[in-house]
Amino acid sequence: MRKHSLALAILAGSVAALPATALELIELDDIIISAGQEPREAGRTGATVTTVTTRAVQATGELQLTEFLARLPGIGILARGGLGGQTGFTLRGVSQNYVKVLVDGIDVSDPSGPQVAFDMGRLSSLGFGRAELLRGSQSAVHGGQAVAGVLSFESPVLLVPGARSVLAVEAGSYGTVATSFEHARRSATGSLGLTVSGLHTEGFSAAAAGSEADGFRSARVSLKGETTLESGVTLGFAAFAEAAKGEWDPQYYADPTRSFSVTLGDGESFDETSRQNSAGIRAYALFEAGSVEHSLSFSHYAMARSLFGTETYLDYDAFWMVSGSTLRTMDLDYSGRRSTLAWKAATDIGQGRLVFGADLTHESYAQAGDTGYGPVDLGAASQVAGVFAEYAQRFGAGLDVVASLRHDEHSRFGGQNTARLAASWQLAGDVTLRGAVGTGFRAPSGYELFGPYGYAGLEPEKSLSFDLGLEKRLGGDALLRATLFRIDTDNLIDFSDMGTPFDYLDDRYAQVPGRTRRQGVEIEAVVPLGARIDATASYTFTDATTPPLSFGNTWSAGFGRHQLALALEARLAEGLRLNLAARHVADRPALPDYTVVSAALHYDLAPGTEAYLRIENLLDADYQTVNGYGTSGRAVYVGLRKSF
Repeated sequence: MRKHSLALAILAGSVAALPATALELIELDDIIISAGQEPREAGRTGATVTTVTTRAVQATGELQLTEFLARLPGIGILARGGLGGQTGFTLRGVSQNYVKVLVDGIDVSDPSGPQVAFDMGRLSSLGFGRAELLRGSQSAVHGGQAVAGVLSFESPVLLVPGARSVLAVEAGSYGTVATSFEHARRSATGSLGLTVSGLHTEGFSAAAAGSEADGFRSARVSLKGETTLESGVTLGFAAFAEAAKGEWDPQYYADPTRSFSVTLGDGESFDETSRQNSAGIRAYALFEAGSVEHSLSFSHYAMARSLFGTETYLDYDAFWMVSGSTLRTMDLDYSGRRSTLAWKAATDIGQGRLVFGADLTHESYAQAGDTGYGPVDLGAASQVAGVFAEYAQRFGAGLDVVASLRHDEHSRFGGQNTARLAASWQLAGDVTLRGAVGTGFRAPSGYELFGPYGYAGLEPEKSLSFDLGLEKRLGGDALLRATLFRIDTDNLIDFSDMGTPFDYLDDRYAQVPGRTRRQGVEIEAVVPLGARIDATASYTFTDATTPPLSFGNTWSAGFGRHQLALALEARLAEGLRLNLAARHVADRPALPDYTVVSAALHYDLAPGTEAYLRIENLLDADYQTVNGYGTSGRAVYVGLRKSF
């Protein structure tokens, strides 16, 4: 029987390759947490997964974690400004609305948005120890929303007995100052990890044509721990809280002298602000009863955010013709909550392993305030009950097969069945063939069902995905990997004029005919270039088929058909390292190609003490990831990291 101690060490840990200034003391890159109901060795899962370690993030050093994630296979970033600006992403050409995002096992997708999704604009590299990017439809494992995949983050903890702390400070361009403190300890019976971080930046204009800087500041604390009692029961928890405030630029506002809309800019007033407060907690208990291992867990996530701004907006007559303009104030509050209770059991059956269980999720959202055109007070709640099972077995010396099934019963639209079959076949000691086929679904959001343009009769969107990959290990960490992928999505939800383009009163969300298809290839390489240089490269080609949809639909997001990323680490001398990173995005539907390069120089001042210099956008490229929104010019940062 497999013991909880191994699984818990993996689930609690954040792992990488032994940097002197991180809390990562054991390398577990070969263990994948998110690809199934239990952690599995990377070579024994058919799913396509990329792992990210603290060491990899610190090597290139980006404070805005999306800059690092943008170099992962299949990821495209859609940023509306700098840190704090609303930032979406695509995974294999599919928007963030179809990707489940987890932090220490807590679903942090925001229930209060028009579509349930995670805003990556506030995501910094401070305080995260490990990440996994799981691609393909995963609803059979992770439930609804996991149509395109799952992005999972873990906080750092210590995996060997002892105690350690890390203090880091950074300052640089745009009036940016960032600090973080990490402390972790482990004994024979338990572990505890604490992370505290703060960030302040004056920023740059979110509007590419603007001149008013849009700043951002945030503070975050996380705590994670576990203990094993004398009875053998293991109790654990993870919790975090974050507060953030940022500035933004209006997408449209009115020319007060001519009564027509002008495009994105600083606006007439400089008072556009947003605030976000979020918190999450997960508690679990692990125990054995006979030959069956059990897990009980409860998680809760809460988001409260607000938008404020004063601008001149257009007025309309009874025929929706522009009749003038009025200075109006938008002052809106949003809130979203999600609670999940889950039970999971696992046991060995013959030559295989069976995991089964059930969960119950309650989700709600509310919106209140004034849109500038009048008051609004909206809200809705839904509940999903799920049952699931997964069976894994090894056949012979090298074939692993994992079959997953799940049934979800939604309080609004009834039952949904999903499945996934994944296989990994070691053709030789260093060559692995893997493949997976899976189904997924995205439930309509509360806003799509019951918002001002909602329709309670909406049904879930459904998906079918395929992956087929070949990997060759070249010794050590070196490898070559190629993956073919395809994902089809039907039953699309879109904003519709209901066939009456000149009558705005009947506009609403509706199911529309057509199928989206995203297919292509991902190629990855990790190779040494001599004794002192290591290289990592990836290339993604994505071909898209999209039916006619409304303006602004996320399926029309402007990702590049070609994405190329390269990272080099050169050990110049004892304690001196140079890191270069570049990405090239080409063939976007509405924007030109771009290339952005960054560099970082690290020097070990003493054992456990590191100083670094980082230059982002080294070539000062002028580019946009969302039309009309600016990106950072060349920016210089210096930092110090000390472990003790």
